[in-house]
Amino acid sequence: MAISSEGHSSFGTQANALLLKNLTFQKRNYKTNLRLVAFPFVLCLLLVLIQVLVDIELNKDKFKCGCICIDRGDGTCENVCGIQYSSLTQVASCPIPNLPEWPALLQVPRPEFRAVRNDLTPFSDLPPESCRRTGSCKPVFLVTGLNRTLGLSLGENFYTGVSNSNGTDVLDTLANSLAGSDTYTEGSNFFEPAFFSQRPLYIFQASCANFSTESLSINISSIPMPQEVRCVEGSNLWRNSSSSVNDELYKGYRQSNPERKINEIVAAYDFLNSNDNIFNVSIWYNSTYSNASGGSVDGMTRVLRSVNLASNAYLQHLKGAGVKMLLDFVKEMPKQGSKLTVDFSSLLGALFFSWVVLQLFPVVLTSLVYEKQQNLRIMMKMHGLGDGPYWVISYMYFLLLSVVYMTCFVAFGSLIRLKFFTLNDYSIQFVFYFIYVNLQISVAFLVATIFANVKTAAVIGHICVFGSGLLGGYLFQFFVEDDSFPRGWIIVLEIFPGFALYRGLYEFSQYALTGNTMGIDGMRWKDLSDGTNGMKEVLIIMLVEWLIVLCFAFYLDQVASSCSGVKKHPLYFLKNWNKKRSSSFRRTSLQRQDSKVFVEVDKPDVSQEREKVEQLLLDPQASHAIVVDNIKKVYPGTDGNPDKAAVRGLSLALPRGECFGMLGPNGAGKTSFISMMIGLTTPTSGMALVEGLDIRTDMDKIYTSMGVCPQHDLLWEILTGREHLMFYGRLKNLKGAALTQAVEESLKSVNLFHGGVGDKQAGKYSGGMKRRLSVAISLIGDPKVVYMDEPSTGLDPASRNNLWNVVKRAKENRAIILTTHSMEEAEVLCDRLGIFVDGSLQCVGNPKELKGRYGGSYVFTMTTSSNLDEEEVENLVRRLSPNANKIYNISGTQKFELPKQEVRITDVFAAVENAKRKFTINAWGLADTTLEDVFIKVARGAQAFQTLS
Repeated sequence: MAISSEGHSSFGTQANALLLKNLTFQKRNYKTNLRLVAFPFVLCLLLVLIQVLVDIELNKDKFKCGCICIDRGDGTCENVCGIQYSSLTQVASCPIPNLPEWPALLQVPRPEFRAVRNDLTPFSDLPPESCRRTGSCKPVFLVTGLNRTLGLSLGENFYTGVSNSNGTDVLDTLANSLAGSDTYTEGSNFFEPAFFSQRPLYIFQASCANFSTESLSINISSIPMPQEVRCVEGSNLWRNSSSSVNDELYKGYRQSNPERKINEIVAAYDFLNSNDNIFNVSIWYNSTYSNASGGSVDGMTRVLRSVNLASNAYLQHLKGAGVKMLLDFVKEMPKQGSKLTVDFSSLLGALFFSWVVLQLFPVVLTSLVYEKQQNLRIMMKMHGLGDGPYWVISYMYFLLLSVVYMTCFVAFGSLIRLKFFTLNDYSIQFVFYFIYVNLQISVAFLVATIFANVKTAAVIGHICVFGSGLLGGYLFQFFVEDDSFPRGWIIVLEIFPGFALYRGLYEFSQYALTGNTMGIDGMRWKDLSDGTNGMKEVLIIMLVEWLIVLCFAFYLDQVASSCSGVKKHPLYFLKNWNKKRSSSFRRTSLQRQDSKVFVEVDKPDVSQEREKVEQLLLDPQASHAIVVDNIKKVYPGTDGNPDKAAVRGLSLALPRGECFGMLGPNGAGKTSFISMMIGLTTPTSGMALVEGLDIRTDMDKIYTSMGVCPQHDLLWEILTGREHLMFYGRLKNLKGAALTQAVEESLKSVNLFHGGVGDKQAGKYSGGMKRRLSVAISLIGDPKVVYMDEPSTGLDPASRNNLWNVVKRAKENRAIILTTHSMEEAEVLCDRLGIFVDGSLQCVGNPKELKGRYGGSYVFTMTTSSNLDEEEVENLVRRLSPNANKIYNISGTQKFELPKQEVRITDVFAAVENAKRKFTINAWGLADTTLEDVFIKVARGAQAFQTLS
């Protein structure tokens, strides 16, 4: 422990010490790391499992093109597949070189849902509501325009066409008639679902008197399909304006079947300014019969009949009933056979993988907050670790973890052939993930300045993880896919890192999904110039935000966070504090005008200490290790309470080689004083010099030559005692053999060397072992100034005596300030003592001086068997010392203080021997004043004075 470092440690030395400590910590924490890395593995495997299950389901016959076995006539059959043998779920996988031709049908509401007169639609021309019970409600067409006569005339032309089937070509008959269906549309129009349902087809006629309901057989790809055909009489109703039509359609939609939300109107036509020379029409078509899985697009083939209906009505108005623009059929384009596939890694990748990447955020955040909560950051700082090395190594450490994590994630996803990774360019993925993890680490550093509790930070961090994913998947994605949503607001939302991540992953998933479906590559660099690709803007936003957030996080760490010691001035970067010399502070201190100086005439030792400080401040050659000049600490009052003065104008001077003991009751201000000296809090006024450096401005330099043993052990639970000492030794610029020797000697000196104790994790140490390790940490590297706050707390007598020997040897050439409640420890270790009461220094001196000054009396104790003898005892004492003071009396035992100038010890012995012949004395004693007596006397006197004042 006597091995000293060679000067202050450099940036590289501090960075190397922290890096080695972090790597050791990471090695010890391997189980947690494995669980972290396993998270994306498990998620990827889950996607693979889902993909396998879906592929198994899609390989079933119901999703393959339908086949039948045709008898060849020789006892064998030939397996033939095709659309004609397929169900609606099988059609999508069939090769269809020649698609069937389907007549265009009109979408018709079912009888029970057709428009009727009620409270919401009170038009008198609508049929009564009773027609729904009998199924006799007529399908309604709404007509409006500027020319009512023309509009109604065109509406009458809707129903011209073939009246009954000729029985030869049913499809041709339906194509030449106004035919409709109330079936739901499907996701594919390879088949018209009306011909595969149990619902009838409707033929619209002006009158159904001569029309008979038929049951026809329709041949579809040589397969006969029975089909019922019914006649319906359409009802054309005039409305005065398009707004009236729109309102009626809206109300009709709201009062429809709650399951399907079916509109009650067939269609509506606004002929606008149409006349014999102009044909201008606006059409409302009924899209509410679309299948739930397909959306309104599936029913678009039925819109064609609504348009054709208006066109034919106008032609017939101009040219007569025989003129018609024939809509013969509709059909889809031919297609090759295909296999139905769904890539779940691309379909769910944006949501699932955003959770994978965001999982790093609470890991980094809780690690930073843990060091803050446990005061480990300030502990490292107090032993010489600068802000620069801490930020560089911590940032690079988390970046390395993130890069390894993301590399494993992408590599594993590629290994199991997830299209999300294999189709998209790996260089784009690397750039995207690299920029984002840097942004994520910067945000974690920024957010860590807010939190002081690990559990709170962990909860908030995981809420951000899952909240960002869910909001991205169920809100932000809809904004991205909505072309009407302003692009500027998309960019604003992407400023939130979680949405920026989701947008990038969404682009990867969309390109992978398209590439897998079309058999092409995913995202390439040239695709970033595509106007619909948001990856370019995301990369720019994240890059700029990364730099801004990182700078702002460092600034807040310096001026707002309590984890880095004394907070700096908000404009600290504009001021060149380091150029100020300590001598300038000496002059400033002497020139100050302090109206309140707590010096009492009956405290000559305190006054002498203050005068000594003033002389040292005048002498620029003074070499005292610690000089404290009138330092004060006042905590502002809260909730209406007055301000609390914790330290009241303390002045103190310590040379090298001296151990100064601070005694005082709980709440006296000892810890507040130590906190100011080690940089945890800022003095309200006054100053202190440590090795000539001011604690208000030069704490970063002071830390390099300072050692601290805090009141509570600040240790990493999973690092060993040896690893703690190696780390702090490196911070003190110990290297190589000197470092190893210093660590060995430190472990031996505090009895942590033998039995492999030094190589056990600190979390497994007892309380006493942790205290010994904390003392060893404070002394390693030969610091010039050491602060020990109750170092022997919790130690057994043998360990305590051993520790005292360590501290005695450590006093050489260094100043030690020690706080303790053990009077024995104070006498053994301290060269001088100061008793601190209510923020003020009451007395200063070595133990003998204090006992002589405040304890000039003997304590005489006598115990008798009977209370009747108490008066005899008191008379005996009064004869020995007229000014004796009784301080204790209970159950026959009495204690008296005897002024030393009035008593001779031989007289006391002689008086006791004479008294034994008069009454029974069970026990008696004469003791000199102890340091504990001095402490109690001074403390009580000071508290009484404060009460009176």
